[in-house]
Amino acid sequence: MLQILAATSNKHKVEEFRAAFAPLLSRMEILTADDIHGYPEIRETGTSFEENADIKAREASAYADMPAFADDSGLEVAVLNGAPGIFSARYAGDHAGDAERIQKLLAEMKGKTNRRARFVCVIALAYRGTSVKTFRGEVNGTIIDEPRGTHGFGYDPVFVPDGYDKTFGELGPEVKDKISHRAKALEKIVAFIKEELDSMDDFEFE
Repeated sequence: MLQILAATSNKHKVEEFRAAFAPLLSRMEILTADDIHGYPEIRETGTSFEENADIKAREASAYADMPAFADDSGLEVAVLNGAPGIFSARYAGDHAGDAERIQKLLAEMKGKTNRRARFVCVIALAYRGTSVKTFRGEVNGTIIDEPRGTHGFGYDPVFVPDGYDKTFGELGPEVKDKISHRAKALEKIVAFIKEELDSMDDFEFE
């Protein structure tokens, strides 16, 4: 059975990954960073979601000696010139929590009439320390004035996706896992890996 490393310890992301790969789990096993002894801290030194995801996937694949995928995702707000962007997780400081990040975002947007934003997720796949492919997903929406909902994580409670009147924090995983930026990127990588599994005797990407 194929083993593939999801290069993260984020339990929220791991749950989404396992749900997305459910149709393939009879043929593959997803490991996480917590399963790899001595897993190193990988610095995100890129200037884009693509670069950061690729760095994490390549280094994880090389260290664990197996195929690996990694995601980099964040919120881009139009009126803030795309901020917080790749710094979404560190927007209010390295040790800030979700509530503090949301508080800073809403403070920065106070009085702004343009509330348009989008979530972006890029998933990179690597094998033997070499880049294979990247997969991008986006979802557009608006930022509201006050958090609503207790589901999800990050900026979910203040983001209303287009076509809905509830935030990701209110919609819950049964909806978010179908329409989110990460769901769209995951759909692409799952299709790619399924095609590879269907067409090869082993997992060589050749």
